[in-house]
Amino acid sequence: MKHILKLAMSILLILIFTAGCDTDELHNLNINPNAVTEIDMNFFMTTAILGMASAGPLVDNRNTDYTNLGFAGHAIQHFAGTGTSAGDKYFEENISNVWQYFYRDSPKYAAEIIKQTGPGGIYEGKQVNTRSAARIIRPFWMHRLTDFYGNIPYSEAHRGIEGIYQPKYDKQKDIYIDCLKELDEACAAFNASDMDYPNFAKADFLFHGDVEKWKKFGYSLMLRLAMRVSNVDPGLAANYVTKAVAGGTMAGNGDNAWAQMAMGPYNWVNQNGLSRSLWPGDGGLWSSNLFSKTFIDILKGSDPSSTADDDPRLYIFTQGPIKWSATDLGVILEPDPLKWIGLPVGYDASMINNEYGGGNPVTPYEHFCAINTKMLRIDAPYLLMYAAESEFLKAEAILRNIGTVPGTAQSHYEAGVRLAMQMYTPLDPSFTVTDARVDTYLSQYPYDEANALEQIGTQLWISKFLMWWDSWSDWRRTGYPVLVEVNYPGNATGGKIPRKFLYPPAEAAGNPNFADGATKPDKMTTRVWWDGGSD
Repeated sequence: MKHILKLAMSILLILIFTAGCDTDELHNLNINPNAVTEIDMNFFMTTAILGMASAGPLVDNRNTDYTNLGFAGHAIQHFAGTGTSAGDKYFEENISNVWQYFYRDSPKYAAEIIKQTGPGGIYEGKQVNTRSAARIIRPFWMHRLTDFYGNIPYSEAHRGIEGIYQPKYDKQKDIYIDCLKELDEACAAFNASDMDYPNFAKADFLFHGDVEKWKKFGYSLMLRLAMRVSNVDPGLAANYVTKAVAGGTMAGNGDNAWAQMAMGPYNWVNQNGLSRSLWPGDGGLWSSNLFSKTFIDILKGSDPSSTADDDPRLYIFTQGPIKWSATDLGVILEPDPLKWIGLPVGYDASMINNEYGGGNPVTPYEHFCAINTKMLRIDAPYLLMYAAESEFLKAEAILRNIGTVPGTAQSHYEAGVRLAMQMYTPLDPSFTVTDARVDTYLSQYPYDEANALEQIGTQLWISKFLMWWDSWSDWRRTGYPVLVEVNYPGNATGGKIPRKFLYPPAEAAGNPNFADGATKPDKMTTRVWWDGGSD
């Protein structure tokens, strides 16, 4: 009886309550009035740019340590070390962190901007410049990821909110075609008169709302992608080389994309990831990332007994061997550049001891050239793209008759050398290289039509200092400079410089699309499509 009475009273209360409420009011009871229903895309824009500099909210220092510096910097022999990593001595290694980072950080935020400002999005037809910038940021990252692995999830990537948790794989050729299309449309859509421009300018700490610089960034990236496919699809390359050059690439170092970093709020976040990686007591990797003999010998020029013909960047990149700790930063151990040497590639500790110490222990970082500590301010700007690259690519395009490029190969080559030598002053004012010094260098090493492709490839290789993951791709495509390969005992490539990353084991096991979609065989010697592999 008591239960019946309680039920009756409950029904009565419900009737009384609902009598004064309509259906909408009842529905609204289930809505949290404090919940976020819209997010300003400009917040996502700032986060995406921060992620471009490997310093976003989901920052993983291994993205810089293992990929840009530890793998690529060693594979293309700017650096050498005594360890047995994939980049240094070609041991098999799954560099899974870069896969995870690229899919969860900057490209994800760019993809969300594109979605929300596109058809059916809450900002459809609005925030034109934010959308255009995002359509540049996403190809900036995704072309790198496909360069590392080959075929990857692309068209269905970053669509988990739609229930796509196991995205299909796209062929690298199709990814490049879409990235080039995106860059073309994005550059054309920028509009400084857009009503949201002031907010975009506040969110943009890369170019501070300068849409012309964004367009130059986009067209420069288009030129890079076009030339990257030039060996396997010259028609596609020619079309977009012509578009990029006509649109206007970066023309001077004032156009360069430097993301300004800060001292905090804490380690890694908002800070320069390369500096943090190499700083003693934190990343502390400087002692295992010493300049290679290959790199130092090229910078020291054809006469090792003289400094007169040295590349002026030698004195920007290094101070020679240093003693460096948390209390003694950059104590120079050898002030005479004639005695500066690089670490031979492929050497381990015992080999160094035998050759340089007569069998006695040698402390590598006190013997071989290390990175200049002036380059490693924690709040130093982070280099994303620069004008010299476009000049070198234009020179190559003219030589190979790819697309329509005004000027001569020599003029673009020499402009590239000048820009490349003079682009490091944002890191430190002392890194100034005068026009007269560049002129001297160009007179000592003049443009040589017969060997121009090698000259261009070598200068592009030097200029990608700080951007080693892109330099690795440049080298795979051009073959320049000719590098000394390492056949260290037990290596996974038969003594050949790696051509591809291994896919993460979790991806291979967890995504059923991997079996039919990934680039195979999954070996470090397999070539991706633009490197002559299967599409």
